[in-house]
Formats: sequence, structure tokens, C-alpha cells
Amino acid sequence: MTASSRRGGTASSFRSLSTAMFRGFVRDRAGLFFVFLFPLMFLVVFGLIFGKEGGSRPKIAVVGDGPVVVALEQSGAVELERLGAADDAVRKVRDGDLPAAVLARGDTVELRYAASDQAQAGLVQGIVGGVVDKVNIAASGQPPKVRLDSQRIEDSSLKPIQFLTPGILSWAVSTSAIFGSAVTLVSWRKKQVLRRIRLAPVPVSTVLTSRLLVSMGIAVGQAALFVGVASIPLFGLSLSGQWWLALPLILLGSLAFFAIGMLAGSFARTEETATAAANLVVLPMAFLSGTFFPMQNAPGWLQTVSQVLPLRHLTDGMLDVMVRGKGIEALAVPAAVLVGFAVVVGAIASRLFRWDDA
Repeated sequence: MTASSRRGGTASSFRSLSTAMFRGFVRDRAGLFFVFLFPLMFLVVFGLIFGKEGGSRPKIAVVGDGPVVVALEQSGAVELERLGAADDAVRKVRDGDLPAAVLARGDTVELRYAASDQAQAGLVQGIVGGVVDKVNIAASGQPPKVRLDSQRIEDSSLKPIQFLTPGILSWAVSTSAIFGSAVTLVSWRKKQVLRRIRLAPVPVSTVLTSRLLVSMGIAVGQAALFVGVASIPLFGLSLSGQWWLALPLILLGSLAFFAIGMLAGSFARTEETATAAANLVVLPMAFLSGTFFPMQNAPGWLQTVSQVLPLRHLTDGMLDVMVRGKGIEALAVPAAVLVGFAVVVGAIASRLFRWDDA
């Protein structure tokens, strides 16, 4: 057999395998749901929760009136619910309906808050305390010794959906790549598809590359779907700057997580075991990578753990190019980490690769 005929046979095998894998994926309705619709549900839910302007402002009860109440209303930092009696306001705080209540009585302003929610309590105390200090300075007639110049770093037109989309999209890409490669490998081995492919014979690299191509195509489809849904007027995602740099990150992320899935599928003997192993990797990594909430307030050791996870670097890189307006220089660290994971984990998976369960 000549070299050209061998290359032609390999190319034909590659096309056939890729087509078969893609058709199998399209016919799997459960797989389509968990790859596209399930992560998209998170985007829609979080987009609806945080999408409205001012939706994240704490709502507090107010009884009475005065300069402090007026200043609170003008600040826009809190949403006020006016009540007629102090007892009613305190009862709402005690029952957990509101995080705090401001009782304005002449020159005295009382703040009643629920310590059960420490984050909201600290936020409300800071806002009300700052407003009271500002009112006192204005009443004294003396100019403040220190002036605070507070400005937002990002574009003021950015909405919460800008920050939600990169993280949830990164999680969706990692999930589909890990689950797709792990479950496919186990299923084909269990059904002896790999054994028949080996008798063809087809190189291992052709089998893995064809599945990787399908994973990357799915990742691009996920990105298009997420951006399309997030861009509708209800959510208002606005792409600007060099947002297209997210595409190479998505492809590299798909490569890294594909390798992790191949490693899980190399030692798993059933689809259930492969699914459990993939879940064991994906779910903790999603919560430790800032996908659903920022890691700034996490303990120091947990932040250190987060920094070694590939999903953390994929999410940070996506945020840099889609939200923070950075250019190609922002790809250096995430790309290096993702490629490093792909090489190391891929090498281990290749050593553990088995054609059958024998």
C-alpha cells in the first residue's frame, strides 16, 4: 500500500468517524438537552434575576422622613419601602422579609437590621452609615477634608448579563466536552465498536481527533446559542472590543476538557461510572472557578486551589476579552494553562487507552 493510499484511507476513516459521532450526538435527545438547553436554563434564570436595572439593590423599610431618608432615596443604592409604624417595620425585619429598617425620628435615625444575613447587613450598614455621615457634614457647613472620587472601571452601559454569560458558557463547554468524550469512549468500548475500528485498522489518533473535532464543533454551537439568547433585548448582552478572541479560548477549553473526559473514560467500564467520574470533576470545578459566584470572598487556600483549575482560567480569559476590554495579551496565561492541561492529561489518557474491556 502506497503512502498516498494510506493517507487517503486515514482521511476517509476520519470523515466517517466524525460523521458517525456527530449523527449519534444529534440523535441523542437527552444529550442535546444537557449540552444546550440545561446550561442555557442557568443563563436565562440568572439573567432574569439580575438583568433588571437595580434588581440587586437591597430593599429596606423606612418609617418617617427627614434629610437622611431623602438622601437614601436619591442615592439609588437601596430600594425603600415606606411603612407607617415602626413596629411593622421591625416585624418585617424579624420575619426575614426585609434585611433592615430605618426609623427616622427628628434628628435621630435608628437602623434595625437582621444579622442572620451578614452580607446584606454589612451592605446596609455601610450605605446608611455613609449617608448619615454625608448629611452631618452638609449640616455642619464645613467642606469635607477628604473627597472621594468614585468611578466605575468598566463601561457604564454594561449589564449583569455581560458578567454572567462568559462564566456559564465556559461551564457549558467544559461539561459537554468532558461528558461527551468520556461517555462516548466507554459506550463504544462496551459495544465493541472500538474493537471493530481497530481491526480496520484505524490509528488511535484518528479516533480521538474525530471525536475532538465534534466536541469543538459543539462548543462553537454552544457559544453561538448563548450569545444569541443573551443578546435579545430581554437580557441585552452587548459585544464590544475584541470579543471574537473568546473563540480560540473556547476551542482550547474544549481541547483541555476533552482530554479530562478521555482520562475519565479510559478507566471507567460503564456509562454510569463515566458519568459519575465526569460529575465528580465538573461540579466542584464549576463552583471553585467563579462560574456561579465570585471567588474574591472565599478563603485564601480555596482561592489558591481555584487558580490551578482550567475552568477558572477559561472563565477569567472569557471575562477579560468579552467584558474587561482586554486584547490578545489576555489570552497568554489562560491559553498556556489550557494547553498544558491538554498535553499532560492527554498523555496520561493515551497511556491508559484501551480498545476493549479485556
